[in-house]
Amino acid sequence: MGSMVAINAGKPATQADLIDVNEVIGTYYDAIPDPADPAQRVSFGTSGHRGSSLKTSFNEAHIVAITQAIAEYRKKAGVTGPLYIGRDTHALSGPAMKTAIEVLVANEVKVRIDSRDDFVPTPVISHAILTHNRAADGSQRFEGEGLADGIVVTPSHNPPTDGGFKYDPVTGGPAPAEATEAIARRANELLGDFRKVRRVSYDEAIKSPFVESFDYRDHYVSDLGNVIDFNLIRSSGVRLGIDPLGGASVNYWPLVNEKYGLNIGVVRPEVDPTWRFMTLDHDGKIRMDPSSQHAMKGLVDELNAGAWNKYDLVGGTDPDADRHGIVCPDWGVMNPNHYLAVCIAYLFGGSRPGWPEDAGVGKTLVSSSLIDRVAASIDAPLVEVPVGFKWFVDPLFTGKVAFGGEESSGMSFLRRDGRVWTTDKDGIIPDLLAAEITAKTGKNPAQLHQEQVTRFGESWYSRIDTPTTLEQKQKFAGLSPNSVQVTTLAGEDITSKLTSAPGNDAPIGGLKVSTKNNWFAARPSGTENIYKIYAESFVSPEALDQVLSEATEVVDNALGE
Repeated sequence: MGSMVAINAGKPATQADLIDVNEVIGTYYDAIPDPADPAQRVSFGTSGHRGSSLKTSFNEAHIVAITQAIAEYRKKAGVTGPLYIGRDTHALSGPAMKTAIEVLVANEVKVRIDSRDDFVPTPVISHAILTHNRAADGSQRFEGEGLADGIVVTPSHNPPTDGGFKYDPVTGGPAPAEATEAIARRANELLGDFRKVRRVSYDEAIKSPFVESFDYRDHYVSDLGNVIDFNLIRSSGVRLGIDPLGGASVNYWPLVNEKYGLNIGVVRPEVDPTWRFMTLDHDGKIRMDPSSQHAMKGLVDELNAGAWNKYDLVGGTDPDADRHGIVCPDWGVMNPNHYLAVCIAYLFGGSRPGWPEDAGVGKTLVSSSLIDRVAASIDAPLVEVPVGFKWFVDPLFTGKVAFGGEESSGMSFLRRDGRVWTTDKDGIIPDLLAAEITAKTGKNPAQLHQEQVTRFGESWYSRIDTPTTLEQKQKFAGLSPNSVQVTTLAGEDITSKLTSAPGNDAPIGGLKVSTKNNWFAARPSGTENIYKIYAESFVSPEALDQVLSEATEVVDNALGE
């Protein structure tokens, strides 16, 4: 029962775990995908197209086809401003970005690239798009001349073999399904004939008037004071360590330090596309997830061996810096749900007087119910959406929510004046917020979590992956509350059965069943033949096991109809 933890989880990566960078990049150019094979077609999940050159699912042909499809899509949508593009530290990100620029310039799209040829975090692209698209009165424009959009070349925290390619429209965050479906459909039409797509050579493209350099780092870092209270951090002397996990934020922290006079130390500043310095994640793969205790074990061991004398707390970011992780002394890596709840209590508890009074707390419906309890205690409206940060784009953009957070350690929140900051996950601001919270309260986030447990109860949370067939996966979309035949869950009466999210009525692609103190949610994976069950109990670890076991039965029965 449950997702097995690999025997080598948390152990240092060995030579056998490392990619051959030359092979991964060489195969990007050499392997030609077969459009008849579904595994080799363009497929946009919640965060763009992802794949590996070695599996012929992320190759030059894919990027040529997707970029052409994006150029056509933005033209049709009337987007005439610059396209902001950036990449992370994965081996495939550099080659894919070059390919994209060759196609964009051939389409006469103005492209803004980093003036230092540096890596660019995901939230920095979102921030650049939104600041570009701001009207003179400070409101956000999403119609009219000269609007900008963007592309982020990253597979996020995925293993070193992988590549990713994501389109951000004028609202600055992950594109909605209607955009990604249109782009993927057109890209797959072009895939078989990708050599017919017009391109210019990279050398020619980079010298053309269509490519402009842009100082992403300074633009973003100079604005951070509008979202984080640096005076508070500086005057308290809080010492923050940061582990960029070999990712795109590595050169941002020294500038934050310098600009705001802080006490930030970068714990492991090396960048290496094999990520040889990582400890292996729960499944024995190298995965740069700052919220995983297995992936962060090397850092935690280093801190426990004496590095804690330099820091009061440590934050992490993943390769494209859209995820965060918080590590506290005597605690280790915080559960992302627990940190979200601490942030919400702090941000909505008087520290942001400039925020709109009626703005809500955004959460995905598989995040902890601790968040529901905290939101109720501060009278903040709760806006519960399906899985995927794209559901927070519009609510953050319009100020309907002041904070959006998800269980997999992604969050963003409004500027201190109540205007939008980013509409994509920002892993940099939660790490800085941890220092602000510690400065203001005199307690680190783990200590504040303990206080919340005393007040709201302790909970146990888990996610398991269950093998399924493609046919069963497709049945999830057709589930209704009536598909749940039982009336109790782990001995408590069922109080709600959902197949659409309460916050926006969007289908959740699965099922959520709740009682007073327990809940589970089930949804199919977008990339593998598994379905995921998330569950939580405020009763006991044994009750959580019971929830998980009954959930599997409920889902199997519902799918067997």
